[in-house]
Amino acid sequence: METLDRGPAACEKAAENRGTDVPPTKSTAKTLTEGQRAYEAKRAAKAGMSLDKWLAGKEREREAEAKAKLKAVEAAKPPKPPGFFGRLLERAQKPLGS
Repeated sequence: METLDRGPAACEKAAENRGTDVPPTKSTAKTLTEGQRAYEAKRAAKAGMSLDKWLAGKEREREAEAKAKLKAVEAAKPPKPPGFFGRLLERAQKPLGS
């Protein structure tokens, strides 16, 4: 029977990441070209932030916008038609003659 090669325990992973303010994001840090990186570094310097904090802030804003769009889509859905008991209660409110 073969044994599985296990990685480090969860507590060891947590110890490695202790003291880091911003977790590394896979989408922004690796996909920027040198020109884009220089541009973002200038904007971060103008705002008085480090490049890492600047990119993390942009990522948070992007996620907040995505959540807002998702909420807007949820709100735009038409309401469900009344179910069986809802229709029954509506009919109970009407006079008998109609």
